[in-house]
Amino acid sequence: MLIKENNIHIPYYVVIFVSKRTNGDNGYAEMGQLMVDLASKQKGFLGIESVRDDELGITLSYWNSLEAIEHWKKHSVHKLAQHKGKEDWYENFAIKVCRVERHSFFEKDRAGKRS
Repeated sequence: MLIKENNIHIPYYVVIFVSKRTNGDNGYAEMGQLMVDLASKQKGFLGIESVRDDELGITLSYWNSLEAIEHWKKHSVHKLAQHKGKEDWYENFAIKVCRVERHSFFEKDRAGKRS
């Protein structure tokens, strides 16, 4: 899902989660979908984007405040996923929290022209 930042008021925050997976699923896909579903219901959640190949995964989650990020970090099911991630799903990962001061978005219309 591509976030059209034109709909979001600045400043806002992005949590960047970069990870290297272990082999096998072990419930990863199911928990990943549950995390998206739960996060999207949290106060302050603005959106999410994620890509993964065989080596690297990058997930960006967007929030309207640091308090919203902290609340999500402490969510009981999210804490379970964090534990399971360290135990089973990730070789390594990094988390970065950034404040977005400026953004832009470009999209061609259906005829291939700039909009």
